[in-house]
This record gives sequence, C-alpha cells and structure tokens, in this order.
Amino acid sequence: MAATRARVQRRPVHGVLLLDKPLGLSSNQALQKAKWLLRAEKAGHTGTLDPLATGVLPLCFGAATKFSALHLDADKTYQATLCLGVTTSTGDAEGEVTGRQPVPAIDDAALEAVRQRFLGAITQVPPMHSALKKDGKALYEYARAGIEVERAPRDVQIHALKLALAHTQQAQPAIEIEVTCSKGTYIRTLGEDIGKALGCGGHLTRLRRTATGPFTAADCITLEALEAMDEAERLAQLRPPEALLPGHTLVTLAGEDAGRFLSGMRRRGSWADAPQVAVFGEQPRALLGTAHVKAGELIPSRLLSPAEIQQILEAAA
Repeated sequence: MAATRARVQRRPVHGVLLLDKPLGLSSNQALQKAKWLLRAEKAGHTGTLDPLATGVLPLCFGAATKFSALHLDADKTYQATLCLGVTTSTGDAEGEVTGRQPVPAIDDAALEAVRQRFLGAITQVPPMHSALKKDGKALYEYARAGIEVERAPRDVQIHALKLALAHTQQAQPAIEIEVTCSKGTYIRTLGEDIGKALGCGGHLTRLRRTATGPFTAADCITLEALEAMDEAERLAQLRPPEALLPGHTLVTLAGEDAGRFLSGMRRRGSWADAPQVAVFGEQPRALLGTAHVKAGELIPSRLLSPAEIQQILEAAA
C-alpha cells in the first residue's frame, strides 16, 4: 500500500511567494506544493504557466489573494527557443508533429525584417490548446476531443522583441526569442507566426518567463530550495501583500478614518483623483486595502479584514 502523506495543520499565511516554477508541473501543481510546504489555508496564483514552461510565478497567500487579479494585467518577459521547419498540434514540443518544411537560409537581415513585423500592436488568434473558455469550457478540452472551434482574434502589444539564430547543437535550425509583451499574449502563437513569416513554420522547444511586472527570475525561489528550509525560513520568503500594488498612489489614514474605511465607508479629503490607491493605517502602519479617488472621495475597492491585518502585524513582529 502506498504511504499516505501526513495531514497538515493549516494556518493563516499572508503574502506573496515568488516561485521559479519548474519544468513539468502545472501552475496549480506548483501552487499546491508551495501551499503544503507553508501550511497555508488559502492560496492562489496570478496567471498560469504551461507545464513545459519555467520561470516567474507569483503565488498569493491569504490576504494577498484579494489583489492577485491586479497582477494579471502586468507586462511579462519571456525567453523561448523556436525550432524551425517542424510544426506541432500544440505549438510546442508537447504536441504531435503536423508538418515538416525545409528551412531557408536565414541571415540577420531576414530576422530583422520579421522582428519589425511583430513589434508594437499585433493581432493573435488564441491557440486551441489554451485555457481560454468558450461556452464555459476550456479550449484545450475541445482540442483533446478533436474539435476545433472558432476563436476571435485579439489585439496584444509586443513592447520589445529580440530574435537571434541559435548556435547550440540542435537537430533542426532554431531561433532564440526574447519578448516583453502585454497580458494575453500567447508566446506559442507568436513563435508559430514567426516561423510562418520565415517561410518554414516552427514550434517552441523551450519557454521561460523571466519577468512579470516588477518581479524577475532573480527574485524567485525554487520548490527544492523552499523544501530544504525550515518553517521560519519558508515564511521569511514571503513578501507583504502590498508587493502586488506597485505604482498605486499611497494614502494613509489615521484613527477613526482608518476604522471607517475598513468598514467600507467612503472618506473625504484633499486627494487628487487616482484610479488605483493603496490605503494604509497610520498607527500601526498596515495595509487596509485598495481604493480609488474621485472628486475628493476615497472609495474602497478591496479591503482586508481586521483579523487579517492583526495576523500580518503579528507575523511581522
């Protein structure tokens, strides 16, 4: 009989763990592993990475899950390897080979011409092998059943793009890609489209997310390193929930104003209009939640509970 995993006593844990997701695990599998190691009651992530992708995956625990959706809008940077001349059903190495074409001679001028085509605003058709939903069902579920459904094109932004011929030993010619892009960009689709533009098709054999918003791979920890730590060291890896609020206007409330804001009441002041505000209490200094300011009114958006604030303060003491 297989050994059963010991039951873990869960507890409130609040903060953001910057994980370097390993190859082969889904984002949810990586999240559940980290949640188990931290004995956390509540956890979520800020957007998925494919099992064949590695890199920056911010994980949110406790109060930080209230702000995870804000990070979905963050720009992201990826590095990828595009194998030329071979197309697959999924656009990456996980799928079945669907075609082979000879690879033409490619020089720096050809790469630069293609790079220019994909800079700025571009349109993508989401791949069938994706988590995007149609009629309440993920596209990959249709794909696994052999059904292809119509997908509406979407506009995305490619902020920066580098293309270079790969000089490592490969069975097929390949291109190294580095791209910084807006939310909703499918890198597998970008790779396929670049391959088509070069006249030979292609699929990704490697994909790594090196940055999302302000977070980079250098900030991240691996599951193996986390597992090797004791409990106090693991908790020390957490960043506070406000790490998910870069660029928010800061507002500090004192005394009764802080308490009333926490109860969901609007506050009036001399604040300038601001679409995204991080609101802190003055004594003790603690994140209360998010808001926006319109016509001098501070209007609550997402609020922490008094219990969450107390738990965060006690953990930091």
